[in-house]
Amino acid sequence: MERIKIYGSAISGNCLKVKWTADLLGITYDWIETDILKGETRTETFLALSPAGQIPIVVLEDGRVLEQSCAIMLYLAEQSGSNLVPSDPFEKATMISWLFWEQNFHESSIAVRRFRKRFARLSDDDIDPTLLTRGNASLSLMENHLAAQDYFGGTRLGLPDIALVAYTRMAGEGGYALADYPAVQAWIARVEAALGIPSYTEEQA
Repeated sequence: MERIKIYGSAISGNCLKVKWTADLLGITYDWIETDILKGETRTETFLALSPAGQIPIVVLEDGRVLEQSCAIMLYLAEQSGSNLVPSDPFEKATMISWLFWEQNFHESSIAVRRFRKRFARLSDDDIDPTLLTRGNASLSLMENHLAAQDYFGGTRLGLPDIALVAYTRMAGEGGYALADYPAVQAWIARVEAALGIPSYTEEQA
């Protein structure tokens, strides 16, 4: 596959899941660290690439720009001919449904609460209490699903695992008690090992 540029931030789970997918697939890329806390996604230069002013984005060799983390992951996997994308239409649609769920339900609570606690430095009293409720509901759904299988696709690592592990492993920073979800914790360790990345606690040490 062609060499690409990935604009992302090391503190962002959405960006890391794109990086991990590229690494797993052996894709050659240039990582361009983009600091959202310093407003680097709001500059004229960046907005010319991404009018939405969001990361991650991928710039292909021909200059085309692809946005939205899950769409990027799917593109990279399909362009690489990877078995991360099922050939069966139903299994592929099921995989994509998990990617939609990750963005619409999981990320929108767990990632948002983590950002507000860790980076915006808000107290629990100043954070929308429904974020904690919704995030725990997502973790409970994951716990029930993973009690019966090792990965979201069944027996092997798939794109939903990469997408979901990014912010799940960081959930403690958002005030979520991962110890209450042992199947989720065991799954996090499996996915980290499969991706060849250190555990989040080790990474933060």
